[in-house]
Amino acid sequence: MNATSRPSPAGALLLCRAESTLVRPPAQLLREHLLLAPAGTDWSVLVPEGTPWLHGGEPVERAVSGWATALAVSAATWPVLALWWDGERAGFVLATGFRRPVGYTWLADGTPAGEDEAMRTFADRLALDPVLDVQDLEPLTVPDPDADGAARLVGLVAVLTRSGLALPPGIGPGEDTDRLRSAALARGAEHVEGSGRRDAVRAVPDIVEHSPLGPCLRGPRARALAAAQLAAGLPLLLWALRRRSGGWATAGTVLVAHGTLGLAHDRLRAGRPAPTRA
Repeated sequence: MNATSRPSPAGALLLCRAESTLVRPPAQLLREHLLLAPAGTDWSVLVPEGTPWLHGGEPVERAVSGWATALAVSAATWPVLALWWDGERAGFVLATGFRRPVGYTWLADGTPAGEDEAMRTFADRLALDPVLDVQDLEPLTVPDPDADGAARLVGLVAVLTRSGLALPPGIGPGEDTDRLRSAALARGAEHVEGSGRRDAVRAVPDIVEHSPLGPCLRGPRARALAAAQLAAGLPLLLWALRRRSGGWATAGTVLVAHGTLGLAHDRLRAGRPAPTRA
């Protein structure tokens, strides 16, 4: 692609550094129509079927930032990378647990509009090679008349292939939602059933307990974490509701739910031994 090509339609992808079986339960929390497919070694991709940003809703960047944050908060142990694009800009947002998300933006013609430090933080949080991978990321932060916004995202994805990412054919930055959906279905993607946020939230404590973090999230540490989740989630939820931001409202709801259930979970499990590993 080059700077003279037509603007890409709005769209987004959610790349999760985890297998599909681990991604499915927290993805149900979003209560969005999503398609889930493997995307390489220890990677999965979520393709949104809905397009709230095309129907007078919030901008695509804001929507997917909230979704990525909600997924990362639910997962606790693996990062979520949201790629997004519209007629004016393109960019990414990386969410990792309860850390502040990091992102970078390009204009539609590929002009960098982010901070170099954000790209370095991105590489660090994904544990990319500090030499080879960072060297390949640096050109994405300097002007290039032959690369538009979608091409920048393609370049970012190319760097991540060294970490095992392999997007299915037909699924990539710059495509419209219909083409992404068709390509995902053709590759056997499964529909994520967002049948009930309550059921999905109830399942999260068991998921986390049997994860590598499970034995750590008990006792005083669990209570402190739950209190922090409530402290962060309540103002975020109120802010999102005022802004009518569905994506961030979901993230706030997940934080509040985690905090509330975390306190109850710690009490219920206090008298039970931590799960053993084979």
